[in-house]
Amino acid sequence: MKVKRYAAGRARALGLATRGTTAPNRLRRVDRWLVAAHGDLLRTAADPLVVDLGYGGSPVTSIELHARLRQIRPDVRVLGIEIDQERVDAAKHAERPGLTFVRGGFELAGRRPLVVRALNVLRQYDEAAAADAWQAVLAGLQPGGVLVEGTCDEIGRRAAWVDLDAHGPRTLTLAAHLPTLDRPSDLAERLPKALIHHNVAGEKVHALLTALDAAWDRAAPYAAFGNRQRWIATADGLEHPKDVTRARFGELTVPWESVCP
Repeated sequence: MKVKRYAAGRARALGLATRGTTAPNRLRRVDRWLVAAHGDLLRTAADPLVVDLGYGGSPVTSIELHARLRQIRPDVRVLGIEIDQERVDAAKHAERPGLTFVRGGFELAGRRPLVVRALNVLRQYDEAAAADAWQAVLAGLQPGGVLVEGTCDEIGRRAAWVDLDAHGPRTLTLAAHLPTLDRPSDLAERLPKALIHHNVAGEKVHALLTALDAAWDRAAPYAAFGNRQRWIATADGLEHPKDVTRARFGELTVPWESVCP
């Protein structure tokens, strides 16, 4: 998808308004992962601009993102972008040094951020349109920049997101509040748009979730020590390419090529 670049503040907003639902700490899991995965990128960047794309009816998740990123980069700038002007106007009261809000969409309001976080934005699109949105956002990043796109439930206990750079998607991360997790495949309903319709027999993502459930069953003896230990044992025993360094946080990251449609 060819995306025309505009001067900052003059871009035509691309996209549709979301339902706008949000809640405090809804995105804590992806924020925590973002700091761990891309902290060095933020610490060394000449222009540490981060976009919270489609923050919804309340600016709370943008406020939280700014606070969390300031711990590793005090001069970070977080820009909340919303396509609904009323939401932008309502968020203005929350502006402070390093945190601002503007109207815009996938064209990123003409800015060139280092990182874009887009959670619960693309679920309303069909798969082809979501892929176009990926390309539009990636075209607007700084060199070396990243897009983190995915979905979570209303209170952030179940989440999944894709990490992308200019070359496309790199990894899929599944994340859960472990004390309330019944089975790993419960995360299927939170798969990003690029994968959710492919959770059927014969597809790679379905094979991953099936293998996770099987590893979960094999790790049943660890349930006596709690779901965290059972999840760690599940991740360790999973016969699939993976990164388990953050398993204790209820996360599992796999290479995109191992789940892509």
